Amino acid sequence: MRFDIITLFPDFFASPLNSGLLGKALAKQIADVHLVNPRDFASDKHRRVDDESYGGGVGMVLKPEPIYAAVESLSQLPRREVIFLTPQGEKMHQGLFRNLALNFDQIVLICGHYEGIDERILSLVTREVSLGDFVLTGGEIPAMALINGVVRLLPGTVGKQESLKAESFEDGLLDYPHYTRPAEFRGMRVPDVLLSGNHQKIEQWRKQQQLQRTRERRPDLWQDWIQRSESKIEDEGTRG
Repeated sequence: MRFDIITLFPDFFASPLNSGLLGKALAKQIADVHLVNPRDFASDKHRRVDDESYGGGVGMVLKPEPIYAAVESLSQLPRREVIFLTPQGEKMHQGLFRNLALNFDQIVLICGHYEGIDERILSLVTREVSLGDFVLTGGEIPAMALINGVVRLLPGTVGKQESLKAESFEDGLLDYPHYTRPAEFRGMRVPDVLLSGNHQKIEQWRKQQQLQRTRERRPDLWQDWIQRSESKIEDEGTRG
């Protein structure tokens, strides 16, 4: 998997890309990341990448020429997605990460700044993605979150692929509680069922905890899960 990041602040990525599982994955060439600064493609002597907005208003707007030139300078793989990180885009979610990990060989990430980008830049973009309903100073943090979420799904990043199947959101539910040694800590005990050795009861307990946590903490996910479950039952009944 190849990532190309169009960013005015390439130094931002130095530490995150060399840390933890992500750093190990890049070292093993499971994925590779290329940083491109639009300033290198600015045509004036001041390397200017922004200008005032037509029609007036507060803030500066990223110019189209440097962004276009930066994207057009990239090598292009057949299965490529060009993503603009913006609060106006689709919210990041686990399904999005799975889709990108499975269906694309190259992801180009355009990090916005200032008041926004010239609207014509969107003609380069195949998908707009948001980290959430809030505004940050730029697209670098969302870009880093997306890279992390996608790379950890690529084969070889996580040691045990089975662990990815039992995580929050993988089946539309939150994760179950986890415990480790000691069995008792400051009066708080590990649930007896986890010490029982009865794997069937442990699986039942974990599923019940997933359902309870999702219902209590994320009613939105709970309703989606209920609807999908009902639809699945109806489909099975129709086939039967």
